[in-house]
Amino acid sequence: MKELVVSSPVFGRNMPIPLKYSCHGENVNPPLKIDGIPVEAKSLVLIVEDPDASMGLWIHWVVWNIPTTGTINEDSIPGTEGVTTSKKRGYGGPCPPSGTHRYLFKVYALDTVLDLSGNSQKRDVKKAMESHVLAKGELVGLYSRRTT
Repeated sequence: MKELVVSSPVFGRNMPIPLKYSCHGENVNPPLKIDGIPVEAKSLVLIVEDPDASMGLWIHWVVWNIPTTGTINEDSIPGTEGVTTSKKRGYGGPCPPSGTHRYLFKVYALDTVLDLSGNSQKRDVKKAMESHVLAKGELVGLYSRRTT
């Protein structure tokens, strides 16, 4: 499987995510750049999750049918948004109750466009994209609760 290179102009790999992109700031999604998208890719999927949440894996954003341009703009709706662990559609920024958490921005390049309703969750997206993933990559950002 090919590897996508996922990066952001606002935070580096394993570096802190700026306050603006968290629940303590403007709670908008950070911009992302995706390199290495196969030419045969028809769409991208983005799943943002926190594996350090006390309740288990916390899904902050699920988006599919993202165009293969290689860019996800700040404060955007790049594709069809699904339902997160918060039972909401759209981006929910980092908001840990304590400590430093990792946030995984996982991107998948697919050979198809997914036919899913906006009420779909991560499990539905993962099932629908089985056998359609051409490449994948991830960017890990860190975030700690701000006390100020």
